[in-house]
Amino acid sequence: MSYELRDHTADVAVEATGRNLGSVFAAAADGMAAAMCEDVPESGDRFELDVRAESREALLFDYLDELIYERDVRAVLPVENEAEVRREDGEDGTGEWAVSGSARGVPLGEISAREIKAVTYSEMELAETDEGWRAYVVLDV
Repeated sequence: MSYELRDHTADVAVEATGRNLGSVFAAAADGMAAAMCEDVPESGDRFELDVRAESREALLFDYLDELIYERDVRAVLPVENEAEVRREDGEDGTGEWAVSGSARGVPLGEISAREIKAVTYSEMELAETDEGWRAYVVLDV
């Protein structure tokens, strides 16, 4: 699981890879955290989150958006992200995608962080590769 930050016009993009959907989601979240802050202290407590959406791409968007929400509500930077992604089938034959995850929340008062305003659908990619999964997400700064 890894990520790289990419320059993107006035924004920043994260390109992440992972052996499965959960690891690529976590790598994208770690990349988003790195886009906000370079030096992260060891402080902070873990918190959990659960997100559901109608597609894998919407789930990635909503997961990262939820981490931004948690940052704002808890006043923490979510780092060391862990995620498990699954498809849940409904009784009517339809289903939804779900991610259960956790992150260590580093208090914002302990760091100097650049604000990420939002996740965007602009150029978003989530694709299976020969090595696992690849995600590309543009973040509005």
